[in-house]
Amino acid sequence: MNSLAQTPPSADVRRWSFPISGMTCASCVARVEKALVKVPGVREASVNLATEAAAVEAAPEVDLGVLRAAVEKAGYEVPEQALSLQIEGMTCASCVARVEKALLNVPGVIAAEVNLATEQAQVRLAAREIDMAAVLRAVERAGYAARPVTEPGAVTEGAAEAASNRHRLPEWWPVAVAGVLSAPLLLPMFTALFGLPWMLPGWLQLLLATPVQFWLGARFYRAGWKALRAGAGNMDLLVALGTTAGYGLSVYQLLVHGEHAMHQLYFEASAVVITLVLLGKWLEGRAKRQTTEAIRALQALRPDRARVRRDGTDVDVALGDVRVGDLVVVRPGERVPVDGEVVEGASEIDESMITGESLPVAKHPGDRATGGSVNAEGLLIIRTLAVGAESTLARIVRLVESAQAKKAPIQRLVDRVSAVFVPVVIGIALVTLLGWGLGTGDWEGAILNAVAVLVIACPCALGLATPTAIMAGTGVAARHGVLIKDAEALEVAHGVEVVAFDKTGTLTEGKPELVAFEAVDGNDAGLLGASAAIQANSEHPLARAVMDAAKRERVGVPMAIEVRAVAGRGMAAVVRQRQLRLGSSRYMQELGVDLTALEARAQALRASGRTVSWLADVGDKPQLIGLLAFADAPKASAAHAVQKLHRLGIRTVMLTGDNQGSADSVGQQLGIVEIRAEVLPEDKAEIVTALKNGGHRVAMVGDGINDAPALAAADVGIAMSTGTDVAMHAAGITLMRGDPALVADAIDISRRTYAKIRQNLFWAFVYNVIGIPLAAFGLLSPVVAAAAMAFSSVSVVTNALMLRSWKGSQQ
Repeated sequence: MNSLAQTPPSADVRRWSFPISGMTCASCVARVEKALVKVPGVREASVNLATEAAAVEAAPEVDLGVLRAAVEKAGYEVPEQALSLQIEGMTCASCVARVEKALLNVPGVIAAEVNLATEQAQVRLAAREIDMAAVLRAVERAGYAARPVTEPGAVTEGAAEAASNRHRLPEWWPVAVAGVLSAPLLLPMFTALFGLPWMLPGWLQLLLATPVQFWLGARFYRAGWKALRAGAGNMDLLVALGTTAGYGLSVYQLLVHGEHAMHQLYFEASAVVITLVLLGKWLEGRAKRQTTEAIRALQALRPDRARVRRDGTDVDVALGDVRVGDLVVVRPGERVPVDGEVVEGASEIDESMITGESLPVAKHPGDRATGGSVNAEGLLIIRTLAVGAESTLARIVRLVESAQAKKAPIQRLVDRVSAVFVPVVIGIALVTLLGWGLGTGDWEGAILNAVAVLVIACPCALGLATPTAIMAGTGVAARHGVLIKDAEALEVAHGVEVVAFDKTGTLTEGKPELVAFEAVDGNDAGLLGASAAIQANSEHPLARAVMDAAKRERVGVPMAIEVRAVAGRGMAAVVRQRQLRLGSSRYMQELGVDLTALEARAQALRASGRTVSWLADVGDKPQLIGLLAFADAPKASAAHAVQKLHRLGIRTVMLTGDNQGSADSVGQQLGIVEIRAEVLPEDKAEIVTALKNGGHRVAMVGDGINDAPALAAADVGIAMSTGTDVAMHAAGITLMRGDPALVADAIDISRRTYAKIRQNLFWAFVYNVIGIPLAAFGLLSPVVAAAAMAFSSVSVVTNALMLRSWKGSQQ
């Protein structure tokens, strides 16, 4: 069985069938069955090893998530697939709730998140194969159109613009035509202000209002009817009910009383309401498209073609035809089409659109070049290392798209409100109608007040308040070199109180130099040669510094055998039949090595910010051979980065495996007071956890594999892209260049984004809390209510767009 199925539940039983991976024998089957049967509500579970599937009968309240958790706890997996959908036809937060509910009812769907601003759904299914037809049918039954997004991050700018045009063009003409037809209906109201009372004939008002109501307003009837068929409501239903009531009352008055009912006709109200709603949705659509500007700007960086050197000839090919290993020729002024390594030529490359670095970066043979950057001056030959979906640019686009599509935790409150919003509003409108009609006998006024309630109540602003701010915030962050993995990382970052920095490679350049080495017996060359022998095959920065020094000093490097690393302490090897150990003071103390002979020299070096390593012979009797001192200069922007964090009211902590003296010296240069030195990799995670347990929200900043546990332990991990993939995978935020000042930028963007979210939600709620009672008490006409409703959505999106003016740190 390759996909998940769910038999429609009867009154008292629900049947599930889903795949399980990782089973190898009958014992596995028994273990999975036992785990499933233990789930409360499960009546029967049968697991088939041949088909690698489970069949479960359970009470109706048991869902797939609980069953999946039981399987995983037993040590197996339920295969999972991810699916992105483009949803068409959503207008408000109620639509979002309805689409999510429809998707969650599809057999096998574990989770579904729908974003009104991007008009996309992110779906996770427990299945080896996706039943696309079932997913699309579920969305269609809910009243919307859906299509799969084949490759997130791979849409070209032209395709994106075409998709955007499909939504924009049908809205522009209805607004213009509705405005032309509605203007004559409003004109008598304006001329009356100047003492020129006149009225259009009733039949002419009917002639002008009817196409607005049933032709230009047909979209509201269609969407409202689909919502009713799905057993729910939305903004379209409210507009359709409200305007139909006003239009119907006017037709009734005209047919019954003829021209004598001129002052009881309200055709202008229904027509202008539809016109204003169309105008508001058009303006809202334009503003929403601006929030995706960052994505479109990144997509525009990718050239369509590349010049590939094959058999000595330069051939112009489509970018999709370039393969890993191909030599790509990039002329001055052209964009680099692929990720690769420079093999010939020298130039400066503008990477500002990718990393946020304003100055061009010099490139020489052996340096990496990133696709999408601009070659400024020289001719470059680049060996292709990554193309298409695996390129840095494509991964950045995917990451930004994913972050913009995810829901922030704060959005859950909005979802709960939206689920009941439309029924409550219809109930209030009905109470308004009956209250005014029965209380005053003025049923015309009662209908108009009920119409005003229906029209002013709009869940659109609620649905757009959070996603538009997140889209704008993640977009501006990407433009400045900060990639935010998801909305949850963005939300957590705004409350960060403590930032813990790894030292080497994060606050310092990560390129240490051997600045001093001294042997106890005076044989400095022997000390350097033995140290180089031990570290000849190591990629550690200190090891590279030793090898560089050995080459520079032209020291002979003997052969080392039985080389091994001692985690967090140093290295061990046999060199010329001597048992040598190289590492920290702690390591030497554990080995029983007496450091007295060079301790004073070591203290002086540490006081000047040097990192000291020791070499010892631990044969028959542990004996010190000598010391090596390294210098790793702080990054030029590190002190500025710390100052920025302090100005934001954030406490800084430095974690390092270096000795206390060296760490204190660096901390003093940077302005960091709280320093934890001689920390093992596993200790970093414990320190971060302790800071969290102290009631603080903690961010960890690192770049190496040894930082990954601490990054994962922090409330939010921040990784340098100059570091390892492991560190970036464990982090919620990635900095596209090795500038620690971006840490403060990331937190500042997060704070500003959440300030916009709070502002948007406040005004969206206040607007409805104040507007609906005013309309119910007859203090707002339907026309004013429609204008207010249109303004609410546009204002929320416009407020979010103000984030785009954020400029970041100007050094």
